[in-house]
Amino acid sequence: MPNRRSKRVRHPLVIVGNAIFTLLVVVLIAVGTTLFLGKQRFDAPGPLAAEKVVNIPRGLGIKDISDLLMREGVIDQPYVFIGAVVVLKARGELKFGEYQFGKHASVADVVETIIEGKVVQHAITIAEGLTSEQIVAKLLENDVLSGQIKEIPREGTLLPETYKFTRGMARDQIIQRMQQAHKRVLAEVWEHRMADLPLKTPAQLVTLASIVEKETGRADERTRVSSVFINRLKLKMRLQSDPTIIYGLTGGKGSLGRPILRSEIDQHTPYNTYVIEGLPPGPIANPGRASLEAAANPARTKELYFVADGNGGHVFSDNYNEHQKNVAKLRGIEQANAPQPAQAPRR
Repeated sequence: MPNRRSKRVRHPLVIVGNAIFTLLVVVLIAVGTTLFLGKQRFDAPGPLAAEKVVNIPRGLGIKDISDLLMREGVIDQPYVFIGAVVVLKARGELKFGEYQFGKHASVADVVETIIEGKVVQHAITIAEGLTSEQIVAKLLENDVLSGQIKEIPREGTLLPETYKFTRGMARDQIIQRMQQAHKRVLAEVWEHRMADLPLKTPAQLVTLASIVEKETGRADERTRVSSVFINRLKLKMRLQSDPTIIYGLTGGKGSLGRPILRSEIDQHTPYNTYVIEGLPPGPIANPGRASLEAAANPARTKELYFVADGNGGHVFSDNYNEHQKNVAKLRGIEQANAPQPAQAPRR
């Protein structure tokens, strides 16, 4: 005779309990399988065949972002992306901006990049010796930046350097960063200046540095060029710097595009150091750190003159006679290198 099941086993509560337990086991297995497969898909290489930059605009929700990434080919399983964000409780941490996703970036890589806000960094390089008007024009040409610039910054208050920024940053913000960097560097350089400089204020240092910046682009000459002007200031000689003539004529809009005329050398402007005594009333460009340091710590020389050597540099001299000989050499080089007129063919 078969054994009869006990009454306890056949009790309705036991039957219900067994059913619930079985259901829980099935649910746990299903959830575990889902998580296992989801984790695999979360970490699996994505569909991108090459690096790609995608801009995620401000205000998009999680579904909008997943749809955008799907359209751009960054992901091919949007629900894995949405599920991962929900599981990580990062719905409110998705940041807008411009992102670069690597080749075959996984959903894990994509989520991490957006949550951590690893936006693309752009850069703009401002060359030493540009005027404030030229710098503003350069910023306005950059289509990654946004907004207008309310006014041209005061000459000599912007530090030439390479500045990094994200897409959409306001142009005024770049200007503010350049001004802050200039103040910081100027304060540091002024504090470590040579003791016997004939310069009374940091503003005068910037003015001299701007002239040095425009006179030479060679690192090995800056302190010597600065020394010439410092020596002239001490002797109350006129600085006689050609770039000051140009600035007085153009008002900081750029170069003349031609040689300076004799009449312009004698033309009175507030900046023409062939006519005025001492330094001009303000900078003629935005000098870089190297020129500021050269103006603050010039070479110890007795040199009062310099002229181009015909090879991209300058030759220096202590007296006028020596200087005239150097000028004559330059004229000879210029004549030798001048294009010769075509000769008429012989008959």
